[in-house]
Amino acid sequence: MARIAVDMDEVMADTVAEHIRRYNADFGAELTHEDLDGKWLWQCVPPEHHEALGGYLNEPEFFGALTVMPDAQRVLERLSRDHEVFIASAAMEVPASFTAKYRWMEQHFPFIRPSHMVFCGNKSILASDFLIDDNPRQLRMFNGRGLLFTAPHNKYVTEWTRVDNWLAVEKFFYKQK
Repeated sequence: MARIAVDMDEVMADTVAEHIRRYNADFGAELTHEDLDGKWLWQCVPPEHHEALGGYLNEPEFFGALTVMPDAQRVLERLSRDHEVFIASAAMEVPASFTAKYRWMEQHFPFIRPSHMVFCGNKSILASDFLIDDNPRQLRMFNGRGLLFTAPHNKYVTEWTRVDNWLAVEKFFYKQK
């Protein structure tokens, strides 16, 4: 039985899609996921719009509006039967997100107990065998084995085993069966 830590934003929840939706609505833009090819969202908008992007994260309903990544619920439920699964979000980087993220987890992943939710800032504190995360910075700090969950900004990162989606995560953990 492995201990697996799983990031929320851009791994379980499609944060970029909500950011793009709000940005396009507010600025009459037509930004797409493809525009972010190898870049962070902040790199694709004019500097004068950065404050608005940051502001979305502080809106109480932002994190509650996120869609679940395809297959995340089914695969995480399966993993939680066979492994010790913890959700590890760097929520403290956006303190206003804590309540919305907790409610989002209750709504979409009721099989994950609150005692298995870790809201932190620096994931080096995690004592798990694996960390599934989209952020190379968090994976660099982690002491176990990192799995890089594909997101637009990490397209060209090659340091870790890449999992493109939740079906790839499932295949990684159940390849021997």
